[in-house]
Amino acid sequence: MILGPSPYRPWSLVYFFQTIEQTNKTPFMLTQDELIAAIPYALETVDLEGFGEKIQGKVRDMYRLEGGFRLLIATDRVSAFDRVLGLIPYKGQVLNQLAAWWFAETRDIVANHLISTPDPNVMLVHEAEPLPVEVIVRGYITGVTGTSLWTLYNQGVEKPYGLDLPPGLKKNDPLPQPVITPTTKAEKGQHDERLTADEVVTKGLVEPALWAEVQKTALALYERGRRLAMRGGLVLVDTKYEFGLIDGHLALIDEIHTPDSSRFWLAETYGPARTFGKDPENLDKEYLRKWFVQRGYRGEGPIPQMPPKFIAHVAARYIAAYEKLTLETFEPAELPAQERIRRNLSTLSF
Repeated sequence: MILGPSPYRPWSLVYFFQTIEQTNKTPFMLTQDELIAAIPYALETVDLEGFGEKIQGKVRDMYRLEGGFRLLIATDRVSAFDRVLGLIPYKGQVLNQLAAWWFAETRDIVANHLISTPDPNVMLVHEAEPLPVEVIVRGYITGVTGTSLWTLYNQGVEKPYGLDLPPGLKKNDPLPQPVITPTTKAEKGQHDERLTADEVVTKGLVEPALWAEVQKTALALYERGRRLAMRGGLVLVDTKYEFGLIDGHLALIDEIHTPDSSRFWLAETYGPARTFGKDPENLDKEYLRKWFVQRGYRGEGPIPQMPPKFIAHVAARYIAAYEKLTLETFEPAELPAQERIRRNLSTLSF
């Protein structure tokens, strides 16, 4: 018997894993013990010979190649509050394979930079000229970060992101319609700064016609993501898109609809959670953010160390999100990943 929610008890991990086992079309592959055993092999970085200088982002290692190409290696680094907080096993593989799946599912809406996936953690992509704005689409008012729509609204900020929001909204309520809340793209170690849609143009970040195309495309991508997520029993709450220009044409870059770039709720937990004033169960990085917030960390000061069982729970959520979105079984790649990646890239041609 699956225990339902209680006004006195938060959603339990037992409930979470029982829900996954009951609702997935395929059995949950990796046990908690298997995920804990994989922690020492979590991929922190990869050094490649013959590919030039490594560029290290928060989560991905990048190599620029001749001819207008780039290698993107999704590591197991996990970031929140604009800080790298640790390693989650299989996270990079989930991000890479899930983003590739979504690129295929949305290429009729907008072109993207993906050429191939020569390794479960690696993408070969076209080099793009990135737009200096992160495009965040929100369908619900929620969040715990300082730039989240709920935080700003609850603090009484007038017209957060320039939006006219109705009075009386409660945390996790659906918005009347999806909205775009852009931010700047911060350098490593810095914080993103919120913008209004008008400021993207008035500050000269993106020219008007291109920004109009970006907004239309972002809303179409969100609608496609919302529909496919619901098919797997998930609610796409909000998400971040990054765009660039390839040969002068708009293209989607980086990643799309992953647990790092998006917020997902288990759909069946949404109604009961609202009834009791709780948050729905997350299958994304929000679970990790909340753990750090509960320990007083929001990006400043010493970083609390994640215990092995918690790391395994985070990894389980990433894998469950992959399976529910794609309706496919996650197949963990060979470990250690460093040797596998070097071997797979040794014969790379493009």
